[in-house]
Amino acid sequence: MRLVLILILSSTLIFSSCASWNKTQKGAVVGTAAGGAMGAVIGRASGNTAMGAIIGAAVGGATGAVIGNQMDKQAEEIKKTVPDAKVERVGEGIVVEFSSNVLFAFDKSDLSADSKVNLQKLVTVLDNYPDTDIEVQGHTDSKGSVSYNQALSERRANAVSAYLDTKGISAGRLTIKGFGETAPKYENNTADGRTGNRRVEFMITANEKMKAEAAKEAGNS
Repeated sequence: MRLVLILILSSTLIFSSCASWNKTQKGAVVGTAAGGAMGAVIGRASGNTAMGAIIGAAVGGATGAVIGNQMDKQAEEIKKTVPDAKVERVGEGIVVEFSSNVLFAFDKSDLSADSKVNLQKLVTVLDNYPDTDIEVQGHTDSKGSVSYNQALSERRANAVSAYLDTKGISAGRLTIKGFGETAPKYENNTADGRTGNRRVEFMITANEKMKAEAAKEAGNS
């Protein structure tokens, strides 16, 4: 418990002390000072497991700042190209969130024609940035059994990942995780909250090639 409190306090101090910095600078500081433990705490506390994983995996320092600049450009392109998605820049990565209502019918895991249109828009941007890895995360609300929700979240993440693969996104870039009902972002005791918790998130991070090139650029600057 003491460790958790220290980590939360540390994150508060970091973000409050650098309020005037841009997102790239914040990402570099968090990556250097925080690491995996803080990322895990933040991710679970906020219900944003993608955000926690990105913070935990950050390179930090000058290399992280270079990666952050590239992610800024990609995030802006996704916002313009995929208006139905929620796009958030976090540290050295990007979280793209689709409500399940956009991708799936209620309690289903097969993609609709409209959902494929939205995913194709995302594929267009992902093709332009091949040196990134993509983790597809499925989430549900708390209605139904824990085991059923876990399986549903995995089926949905698999369906999305399989579609990306058929559209030319290399399987080597893709990983899949189902969280079921374990990481809610919103209250499950309201209809709107449950709708928000039924979601698929994409965690976009630098692959090893991008990290190596960013380290080289940082060293030459």
